[in-house]
Amino acid sequence: MNRRWRVLWLIPALALGLGIAVWLVMTGPEPARLERAEAAVPVEIVIAEAHAVSPVAAGYGFSRPARNWAAIAPVRGTIIETHPDLASGRFIAAGAEVLKIDPSEYELALAEARADLAALETETAQLEAERQNLDAVLALERERLVLAEQDLERTERLVAQGTAPPARLDEQRRTTLTFRRTVQELENTLALLPVQKERLEAQTERTRVRIARAERDLELTTLEAPFDMRVTETQVLAFQFVNAGQPLLTGEGIERAEVVAQIPVEAFRRIVAAILGTGTLAPLDRMYAADTSEVVAEVRLVGTDITWPARVEQVQAGLDPRTRTVQVVLSVDAPYDFAANGVPLVANMYLGVELIGPPLAPRVLLPDAAVHGERVLVMDADDRLELRAVEIAFRQRGQTVLSDGVAPGERVVLTDVVPALAGTLLRVADEGAAP
Repeated sequence: MNRRWRVLWLIPALALGLGIAVWLVMTGPEPARLERAEAAVPVEIVIAEAHAVSPVAAGYGFSRPARNWAAIAPVRGTIIETHPDLASGRFIAAGAEVLKIDPSEYELALAEARADLAALETETAQLEAERQNLDAVLALERERLVLAEQDLERTERLVAQGTAPPARLDEQRRTTLTFRRTVQELENTLALLPVQKERLEAQTERTRVRIARAERDLELTTLEAPFDMRVTETQVLAFQFVNAGQPLLTGEGIERAEVVAQIPVEAFRRIVAAILGTGTLAPLDRMYAADTSEVVAEVRLVGTDITWPARVEQVQAGLDPRTRTVQVVLSVDAPYDFAANGVPLVANMYLGVELIGPPLAPRVLLPDAAVHGERVLVMDADDRLELRAVEIAFRQRGQTVLSDGVAPGERVVLTDVVPALAGTLLRVADEGAAP
């Protein structure tokens, strides 16, 4: 009981102390407040500048020789000679004799045809001599016929006068008829001579064709390289018999190579637009008709620093059905020039391709790190953060080309400001740094 009463006596004392404390807080002076200055966020900036940007289009493709040669046996026969470098991977110069087929069969055919032609020419000359002889004989027979007809007329008058017997008239008529028949036979023979001459001319022409064919076949027994080439495959050996039409070897030209590159449509349209001077993207129907002589091209062996200068030869019609890309054919001169790179540009290499068009109209160019989606952070004239919407033309090589939104000379923030609140006070990171 005594302990309970002692606790009860403490309650009034505690209530009195609490009331005094509340009265002092409410009636006492307010504590002094400490004012803190606004802290500026340090950022890195870049000054926006306008540049005449050259559009770049990149893609990939495979190399191929610009020219191929597939040699097929034009005539049959046994191969009697081959080039010492007739083997896969070897080089053969233009005009060099690659192989030779036994020409004896075609030499005999040529000799036979020439002999037939000589015989026909002799027969033609003989026919001409016969014609001249027949003309001379016919002239004589016609004179004799004239005399016989004159004698017939005189005999008819004598018989009519009764001074000559009728038997003489009959005999003179038979003689005249004989001369007429002779003249007619000679004329008929002469009339047949042109037909015989035409037959001989036809035979002569056919024989000349045989001679030309034999000469061609004889010439075709020797195969020469049509251009400087590298042998890719051989299918025959020396002293092997081949039939006409049989494959012999294949080769590829070494003076020029081609690369069929797959280029994204929009990137190539930008290059065409730069060529035509029409905005940022060229119409689709103009991609295939543009003059690409101004385009700078380069091909690179993927995974290395080995490059070759190139030029655009043509743009193939239509898009690739699988990748929906533009197929651009590039040309590389001297692909086997080892002095340039130490590596030849052989067929079926996988290559990276870069096309650079002429400069576009000047536009603001920013690093990709400065563009966040479709907006940028701008440090305004009061050094405060401004969130600015921009219109992007295109991106290339780690940079973004703007169509609108940022003017040249404005300060664009490169640093990620978290949180990015408009009006945040900024300062350039280099300014205010300790010495």
